[in-house]
Amino acid sequence: MNENMSALTTEQQNARTRHIERHSVEELLRLINEEDRSVADTVGAAIPAISEAVALIVEAFRKQGRLFYFGAGTSGRLGILDASECPPTYGTDPSMVQGIIAGGDTAIREAVEGAEDSYELGVHDVTTNGVQPNDIVVGIAASGRTPYVLGAMARAREIGATVIGISNNESSPMSDVAHLMIEAVVGPEVIMGSTRMKAGTAQKLILNMLTTASMIKVGKVYDNLMVDLQPSNDKLVDRAKRIIQLATQAPDSEVEAAYAAADGHVKTAIVMIRASVGRQEARQLLERADDFVSSAIDIAKSSGGSAV
Repeated sequence: MNENMSALTTEQQNARTRHIERHSVEELLRLINEEDRSVADTVGAAIPAISEAVALIVEAFRKQGRLFYFGAGTSGRLGILDASECPPTYGTDPSMVQGIIAGGDTAIREAVEGAEDSYELGVHDVTTNGVQPNDIVVGIAASGRTPYVLGAMARAREIGATVIGISNNESSPMSDVAHLMIEAVVGPEVIMGSTRMKAGTAQKLILNMLTTASMIKVGKVYDNLMVDLQPSNDKLVDRAKRIIQLATQAPDSEVEAAYAAADGHVKTAIVMIRASVGRQEARQLLERADDFVSSAIDIAKSSGGSAV
């Protein structure tokens, strides 16, 4: 038996959920819910480290660097999920945030035997995915000791990339490789070792924070509206127009006209309405403002425009 595994917090037996199979369905669901309630507070305690990570990611983005997630199993799938949602939500290039899972795309749906245990595979995947010194590599592993993730982190550090670790155990082997650690120690799982539960929930919350805060700080949010979305289907077209309306309080006819004139570019349409300018001037204002809508409107106002 692996004594190192048995010492992990995530591998302990949860005293509060002993004999869970004897409970009714409603009772056991309440037990699960009670355990889940603690996760947000645990992540909250890690906000100072998460904030440091966001600062590093924003700095990398401003230098045309990218964000890579490397994980195995649930951790890898969560990284892929977060990365795949950035292009439609924030209009990012798919290469800007990437999720890599041990075992490749097959492992998204099926376990690939031995992949997570291969340190060398982690090294290989960092190299073949073209990680560069100006990139950020985030290793995700509940245990903090998954060989694939450690290999990826070590190779990324050799290349000169900034390396961040996310784990659900303290003082894990990740700490020896990462420039920065985010440790969300959620305690024993409802079902011993099922780290897709509390540990996975904590990881999802952290990844949400990393990308959401970073996208806000590179200008992809105005007020609390996702103004860089790609209106690629009917639902998103409707959402884009609603965002323009919420941002400007303009009547539907004006929103429709600005949306059409801006070729569906939400930021441009908002600046057109708020600054009472045409499409070309709105684009120029956004360029001067590093693509921040609020700054573009401020520039127009300070220049004697009619922005409100």
